[in-house]
Amino acid sequence: MTPPDKTLDDGYFEDVYRANADPWNFETSEYEHAKYARTLTALPRERYARALEVGCSIGVLTGLLAGRADALLSVDVSEQALARARERNRGRQGVTFERRRLPEEAPDGPFDLIVLSEVGYYFSTADLEAVLDALTGRLAPGGDLVLVHWTPFVPDYPQTGDAVHEAALRRTPAPLTHRHGERHERYRLDVLGKPES
Repeated sequence: MTPPDKTLDDGYFEDVYRANADPWNFETSEYEHAKYARTLTALPRERYARALEVGCSIGVLTGLLAGRADALLSVDVSEQALARARERNRGRQGVTFERRRLPEEAPDGPFDLIVLSEVGYYFSTADLEAVLDALTGRLAPGGDLVLVHWTPFVPDYPQTGDAVHEAALRRTPAPLTHRHGERHERYRLDVLGKPES
């Protein structure tokens, strides 16, 4: 079965969070915790000046990324998710949360780290391309774009995780380079970088 090629709307996510405060078990899942550890290990730098997290959900990964960035902007389309993320990360220095829908509300760059984790497959093909273009344009020279996505097919999602990564990899070798890639049983992780100017 092929899902419709339409970006999931805001109401989809509000319904999901209304039904379950942690719908993907970010807080308790061993899978999620192992994936977060691999994501942090794959970051090419120990520290980033300005980072962007797209689709922060309830802010579990946010707390981990905050320890690696001087300033972290975490965005999501769900007000419910953002409320939980703000509460979870209350008191963390340098973390800002904003409600934004990409690609049209992509924040101004540059960012030396952009993380697109478990969110790319919610976009239609056209919107995904626009999001990747927007993020590539906001990546600072020498910056890193990290993609991490579940790879099994999900009927509700317009894209698969593999389709998201392949779309990003089409931007290599220019304007991006492929710095690192790994595939696990249920997810893949790729790090792309913008060469120094």
